Amino acid sequence: VQLVESGGGSVQAGRSLTLSCAVSGSTSGINAMGWYRQAPGSQRGLVAGISGGASNYEDSVKGRFTISRDHAKNLLWLHMSRLKPEDTAVYYCYAHVTIPTAEHPNNFFEAWGQGTLVTVTS
Repeated sequence: VQLVESGGGSVQAGRSLTLSCAVSGSTSGINAMGWYRQAPGSQRGLVAGISGGASNYEDSVKGRFTISRDHAKNLLWLHMSRLKPEDTAVYYCYAHVTIPTAEHPNNFFEAWGQGTLVTVTS
């Protein structure tokens, strides 16, 4: 599974931006996807996740960010509105991919994109 993000850039506070993640490879084992972000000097943390039609969000982005997925087009999006300077970070696309075997039925790996920088100016 390969993930390629796009859509990052510099935007003024209060504006919107949509990130895209193109998914390729063996996608049948993907059972969850999400967006993480990492600001300078901070750890990478979950922004939004989606699995089986259900989504969840980090508290600071609830009501402002929306995650969505198009299975047919193998795309994941993160629509970000009312952006704040504290949203500035590198945003990463993530996929949890199950690869069960007879010996290891719960086998999985985590796929990551290369990241896309979002800068929000005040």
